Amino acid sequence: MSEPTARGEGVTALSDSTLLERAGQGDEASFEILFYRHYDRIYGLLFRLLGNRTEAEDVTQEVFLKLYKRPLRGRRKHNVSGWLYRVATNMGYNHLRGTKRRWGRNTLLLPDITDAAVHPADKAIQQETKAVVRAALARLPQRQTQWLLLRQMGLSYAELAEACDIAPGSVGTLLSRAAQAFREAYEEENGAWEGTRAAKKER
Repeated sequence: MSEPTARGEGVTALSDSTLLERAGQGDEASFEILFYRHYDRIYGLLFRLLGNRTEAEDVTQEVFLKLYKRPLRGRRKHNVSGWLYRVATNMGYNHLRGTKRRWGRNTLLLPDITDAAVHPADKAIQQETKAVVRAALARLPQRQTQWLLLRQMGLSYAELAEACDIAPGSVGTLLSRAAQAFREAYEEENGAWEGTRAAKKER
């Protein structure tokens, strides 16, 4: 999809709801603005879920294609970003199940580190930490992992509530429980890794 050319002064400043209404009436420029406005965050979420850039790009395109073919209806104002997060998460899970991949092996919660200035010993520790994080996330219910990932991406409580279809007043409690579950899983996984390291040293 090429960069959008705005038709009419100030079109890029229009709300998502207005752009969606225009897109539903056949305004291609309005849909392109929606696409570029939300692409990076939807792709970022799917990359964390799938752990593969090409697959994340493909599913991101599918998410927006779904929005294009079946625009949101029934309400005058729409939370387009919330809808996109929710659909992206569901489609990401479906993709993982379809390829029969383990959640923990493909979930990337920690950002990539630059190899240049990292000591080999430090790099080994960082890579091991990533593996422990993934293993811990794999033990959580998928919705808890989803809440943690979206919050880590910077979503507000209100945005997270809309994206995950939960009551706004429950977000804090649910995130706290998810974080506690992650800490417990992480401690157990880290203990298992330490046991493995100790066994290797004794050989």
